[in-house]
Amino acid sequence: MTIKIDKKIKGFEVVDVVAERERQAAEEAASVVQLDETLQRPETLVGVTYKIKSPLFEHALYVTINDIVLNPGTSYEQRRPFEIFINSKGMEHFQWIVALTRIMSAVFRKGGDCTFLVEELKAVFDPRGGYLKRGGVYMPSIVAEIGAVLERHLVAIGLMQDQQMDEEQRLYLAEKRAAYEAQVGVRKAEPGDDFPPGAQLCGKCNTQAVVQMDGCATCLNCGHSKCG
Repeated sequence: MTIKIDKKIKGFEVVDVVAERERQAAEEAASVVQLDETLQRPETLVGVTYKIKSPLFEHALYVTINDIVLNPGTSYEQRRPFEIFINSKGMEHFQWIVALTRIMSAVFRKGGDCTFLVEELKAVFDPRGGYLKRGGVYMPSIVAEIGAVLERHLVAIGLMQDQQMDEEQRLYLAEKRAAYEAQVGVRKAEPGDDFPPGAQLCGKCNTQAVVQMDGCATCLNCGHSKCG
């Protein structure tokens, strides 16, 4: 657009628009609050409580993870876990529960990547043996299930990617399961129920869902097959 100047020019200044935008972006980035040990706990935090019911415990465990929201209302807004609490009516495991929550909370508050806790916790095995949850998912220990809860929470707040299958894979496995159930004449299971009777534990997804189909051991939960 052309602009006509009617008055005498007394002075001018050349402005580098790109450089000015870069300067503003740098100033904004410098003011971004990062999570580290120096950050004080605010009066209120956003929290979610998850229930764990295990046959290894008489009473349920309630895992509460409180998050801090950094830089709210800006393009740098981020929700990060800040502390964790585990409560139960049963007090026989009080000491290790308190120790675990304090260590995890300390890791959260240090900032940086805390997602490694998921794999560390899920790799803990109970020497007395694990247990199967509803749906046939095997948990090697109660600590591993706490790790699974943490994974679920980190996925919900965007710190981890959801590893669930896409719709095409789910439809494929649903067809496989229906074909197997029709073949052996078992009742069609409702969503969330255990997999067909006699299914074996899958070494890939730790779910009791491996059946023999077309001469191959196939997992009806993740699709893993020894025949490729």
